[in-house]
Amino acid sequence: MKIICIGRNYADHAKEMKTEVPKEPVFFMKPDTALLKDGQDFYFPDFTSDLHYECELVVRIEKVGKNIAEKFAPKYYSSVSLGIDFTARDLQAICKEKGLPWEMAKAFDHSAPISNKYILIDQVNLSDLHFEFIQNGKTVQKGHTADMIFSVDKIIAYVSRYMTLKTGDLIYTGTPAGVGPVKVGDQLEGYLNSEKMFSFSVK
Repeated sequence: MKIICIGRNYADHAKEMKTEVPKEPVFFMKPDTALLKDGQDFYFPDFTSDLHYECELVVRIEKVGKNIAEKFAPKYYSSVSLGIDFTARDLQAICKEKGLPWEMAKAFDHSAPISNKYILIDQVNLSDLHFEFIQNGKTVQKGHTADMIFSVDKIIAYVSRYMTLKTGDLIYTGTPAGVGPVKVGDQLEGYLNSEKMFSFSVK
């Protein structure tokens, strides 16, 4: 399986990062070793001193597809979850400055925590989902799918032009504004439509 991450999919996040709002989806990849299942603690890596959270809605692909038309995209998924795209901002800044790829800042081990829970699409309105990320008891991010620049269906159609989507692939659909640093000792929680999806510690 592969992890596909969408960048700058909320205008407010693009603004806070001082980048342009994209006209087409921007995506990058993480390996399966980036996954961290809910309930497992996250250990702060020793190669960064500026690690940031980015909470995101996650879609799981359920059958193989290539060149999927947007109108047929809903046939390729039936549930959503919640995860985090951890980013080593200091390493990312170095990569940007040198014009290098960002893998070491984005694709390191356990950089993609994800909930063990999934919510079935037929039980919710995908265009009216809200999620919340809580750090040490304080809400630091709120997101709503209505604010996504590119919908889940548009993302699937776009990405599948370039690569085949396979059963079990995960798409992290982008983060809203409010990203920030984590530190050892933090307790992180995520809620999707007010349902707790994950909770883990940073050690």
